[in-house]
Amino acid sequence: MPIIKSAQKALRQTRKRTLLNKSKKRALKAQIKKLKTKKDSQGLGTVYSLADKMAKSKVFHKNKAQRIKSQAAKIVGSKPA
Repeated sequence: MPIIKSAQKALRQTRKRTLLNKSKKRALKAQIKKLKTKKDSQGLGTVYSLADKMAKSKVFHKNKAQRIKSQAAKIVGSKPA
């Protein structure tokens, strides 16, 4: 455990941010899972929105957001005829 007051605060902030980021990542994974089963454009829009928001808030890199969006588009595009 940190002894210095500023380090204690930094630790609290890090733990709080980690929990928030994990919940956001779980929500995105859940949406992708739904998209794989349903394959509709509304679900695709939701995945796009979540990925962009997470890149904007620096949960992960913008290129990763683009990669996720691309993969989601491939999922919807590969509908069985």
